[in-house]
Formats: sequence, C-alpha cells, structure tokens
Amino acid sequence: MQEFNPNLVVLIVMMIATMQFQVTMAQKRHVVGDGLGWTVPTGGAVAYTTWASLQTFNVGDLLVFTFTDGEHDVAEISAAAFGSCTATNPISLATNGPATLTLTTPGAHYYICTFRSHCQIGQKLAINVSDSSTTTPPAATPKTPRSPPPPSAILKTPPSPSTTSPSTPPSETPATPSPPCPPNVSTSSCDTSFPPTTTWDDTAQPPPPPSDSDEASSFTAVVPSTFLIIGLALLNY
Repeated sequence: MQEFNPNLVVLIVMMIATMQFQVTMAQKRHVVGDGLGWTVPTGGAVAYTTWASLQTFNVGDLLVFTFTDGEHDVAEISAAAFGSCTATNPISLATNGPATLTLTTPGAHYYICTFRSHCQIGQKLAINVSDSSTTTPPAATPKTPRSPPPPSAILKTPPSPSTTSPSTPPSETPATPSPPCPPNVSTSSCDTSFPPTTTWDDTAQPPPPPSDSDEASSFTAVVPSTFLIIGLALLNY
C-alpha cells in the first residue's frame, strides 16, 4: 500500500485557495447609481446611462440594486422589451432589496423597474459585459526600422569654384596738382584750380638762380629812377 504523503495534501489545498483568491480578486461589485441607488431619477434615464458609461463590466462581476421593498423591484429583460418597457416575460425578477445579481454571460444586459410607469420616466439600465477582466490587448506590430540612406545620398557634391577670375577694380590715378605760378608770371595765365602748395617733391629740380642779364636789367631799371628823384629834389630846393 502506498504511503500517504501529507505534502501532497498541502499542495492541493494551496492550489484551491489560490484559484479561489483569483476569482474573488477578479470579481467586482457595482452599486447601481452609486449614491442615487435604484429609484426614479429626477433627470430621466440619462442618470443611469452616464453611470454605466463610467464603469467596466466583466463576467463574474456583481450588480447591486439598492431599493426599498414594495416601492421598486428589478427585472432583467430582453433588448426588444427594454425599448417599450415591457416586463411581461422577464429573464429574472428580484423584489427584495438590496438585490445582488451576478453577471454570468458577456454581451448586453437590460434592467428595468416593473412598478407602474417607473421605466418610462427613467428607471432603466443597459450595460455591456466583457468576456473577461483579463482581456489581453492586441499586440502592437513592431515597426521595421528604416534602413539609413546610402552615403552617396547624404553627401552632396560641393559646387565647383567658378573659373572666372575676380574682376580687378579699376586703378585710380591721383590727380597731380599744378605747380604754383612763378613770381614773374601773372596769375591769369596760370592754372589756379589747385591752391599753391609749399611741399616740393624730392625729385623736383630747384628753380634756377637768376642770371646776370636779369640782374643787369633790374639795375638798369632802378638807376634812372634814382637820378630822377634826386633831380626833382634839387629843383624844389
């Protein structure tokens, strides 16, 4: 007879406890309408439509309808009956509050209150249940990295330098000023467009010394004038 192994029993118990823990963690409790509860909303059916749009319902979750016995109830009905608020053949009916319903199947689920005209004035709820709370999102297809362009496409050939020689600016010849007029030449016959300058070029030749004939002519012009002056002075004396 095979010997009993207590470790095997411990392992089985741990596996069952883990599975139960996972189911409990996956199960979520939704209180319909939150603080509003399950009643006739003042704003109409939009109150429950807005509440449902903010929830995520999965298979195994719980719906809790909070209401007062004898004033409301909750019935699950088909989509066709939901539009006309007909509760003749409900899928389920709970008359005692709070009523807790387990979402066992995925897809659309519809709930109404069968009291008088409560459904027509807004006490109705439509939800969509997902198959599992652990739905894996589709894996994103990795993008193939684009191969870098060849070096020839990156490096551009620099433009060849122009063979045209740069234009040489025209040389400007400085204007040579006219030399000043000599003392024995009248200014009318001299070019007076430029003022006389006292700076002489080193290479320019100095003016020639006065010749003997010039000195003789000057002496000849001075002597008669001197004698004339002496003669007039004697006459007056």
